[in-house]
Amino acid sequence: MQTNSLTGRHALVTGAARGIGAEIARTLAAEGAVLTLLGRDRDALQRVVDSLAGSGHGAVAADVADVQAVQGAFAQARAARGPIAILVNNAGAAESAPFLKTSVELWQRMLSVNLTGSFLCAQAVLPDMLEAGWGRIVNIASTAGQKGYAYVSAYTAAKHGVIGLTRSLALEMARKGVTVNAVCPGYTDTDILRDSVANVVQKTGRSADDALAEFAVVNPQRRIVQPAEVADAVRWLCGEGAASVNGQSISVSGGEVT
Repeated sequence: MQTNSLTGRHALVTGAARGIGAEIARTLAAEGAVLTLLGRDRDALQRVVDSLAGSGHGAVAADVADVQAVQGAFAQARAARGPIAILVNNAGAAESAPFLKTSVELWQRMLSVNLTGSFLCAQAVLPDMLEAGWGRIVNIASTAGQKGYAYVSAYTAAKHGVIGLTRSLALEMARKGVTVNAVCPGYTDTDILRDSVANVVQKTGRSADDALAEFAVVNPQRRIVQPAEVADAVRWLCGEGAASVNGQSISVSGGEVT
């Protein structure tokens, strides 16, 4: 019988210091994976490492949009914990602005961390997976990659790019034992959402509860997605039971995207 156990597999999770990334790390560690957590805040990453089940986990600090930093970080992870079998591209950022006030700098920031970072990390990890004849790449996109949202054109464009990258790479890898999929959360209980709520409060004078309710109403279930729900989708995609799931964009959004 197939299981989703990941015992002994080396999994690297980017943007793992908090929120969805930290929850993914805890979920994969509970399945037996050995984790490398990657992000820019080494101390925050280490706190997550200390919370993980099992042993042998570690952290490495790097900016996913910096090609040399990514190459160095992956080499460090490989030297410490062996070939990487699972990559979760979770690192991301969201900034909002009306389109005509979206600067080139904001545009480039959103593309760099959300899209270029996923590209660079996938390139860094694929040699290990191809040599092993097995691998899992899971890109954390967003419902913004499946539909449009006002005032976040740069973020939305970047996440659409992540889904396009997922589909294309999945086809290249289809006969090589490597699957590539995207998980697309709706509004999730993370720092990004809390920052968005604070922004609404500042600009409109509404209460935080009212602002949060406005985000929740987008979800047909009328609630905010929890990080553990996103992490569980990732866990399934990384297991043997999802071997035939490839090139998909799985929406975790209560039916917002169907």
